[in-house]
Amino acid sequence: MYRFLLTPRWWGINVFAVLAIPFCVFMGSWQLGRFEDRVDTHHQQEDRTAEAKVAPARPLESLLPVDKITSGRQATATGRYDAGHQMLVPDRELDGKHGFYVLTLLRTDGGKALPVVRGWLPGDAGKRADAAEVPAPPGGKVTVTGALQASENQGTKGAQASGGLPAGQLGMISAASLVNIVPYDVYDAWITVTDAQAPLRAVPPVAAEGSGLDLKAFQNLGYTGEWFVFAGFVVFMWARLFRREAEAAKDAALGIGEPVDASPRSSSSEDTANGAREGETGGDAPASATTPGADARAPQARKGADGTGETAARIPQP
Repeated sequence: MYRFLLTPRWWGINVFAVLAIPFCVFMGSWQLGRFEDRVDTHHQQEDRTAEAKVAPARPLESLLPVDKITSGRQATATGRYDAGHQMLVPDRELDGKHGFYVLTLLRTDGGKALPVVRGWLPGDAGKRADAAEVPAPPGGKVTVTGALQASENQGTKGAQASGGLPAGQLGMISAASLVNIVPYDVYDAWITVTDAQAPLRAVPPVAAEGSGLDLKAFQNLGYTGEWFVFAGFVVFMWARLFRREAEAAKDAALGIGEPVDASPRSSSSEDTANGAREGETGGDAPASATTPGADARAPQARKGADGTGETAARIPQP
């Protein structure tokens, strides 16, 4: 009954199922592992953030380059603020309100400049903040302490890479954005100070990219479900095809559902057909021609009473 499994068609179906099911399970498990890694990284980042609040600050150079481990750590840098290159970063939220980051470049003793977010001011996006509300940076040599952050990119919330901003505003905090604005090298990182100068408000550090439960993490979870559904669909379709073929093979073994072949005509049918053909070709006369009493029904000629010799059909009397 199951000999159909040895046909080339079913060899192809079986090979496809054997390869597709483990592949779908593997991809689903891999996506689930990515989601679990993001959850673990999120918890680790929360622990590191809590530790960074109480851990002593370390020199900036010892924490570079910025990664998931050093992001959010307290860093210190010594230098002088460049008051001539103080900029505002628009469309930044704090406690659900829109405003600006106040960004000032710190010329370190090593020659490079470190972008420092000195605080946040409220204001509408796309408009200039009141210059009177932006305090001037401290003069002279200072030591700045703040949470270390990686350079922003186009995927960072609030970042604007399209340009078109008013003079004195910066859409994205990164070395690539500042390289054409200032005449000196810039660190590929920035810090947000812990204690902001009034009326500025301190900007809290954000988690490193890829370390939180963001949209990408839940996409991994969704892909996990999709791959397992694909594996189940392959099993379902194989079982459905197998059942249909098995039922067809069983019906064929019982003689059910086979097409009926055209059988030879019976002898009586042949005789009837032959008789019809003989009558058409002038064979024996039809029975109606020799049937007794036929002349009684046929019209007969009779002479009329006036002797004109008219003929009339004899109508049988009831």
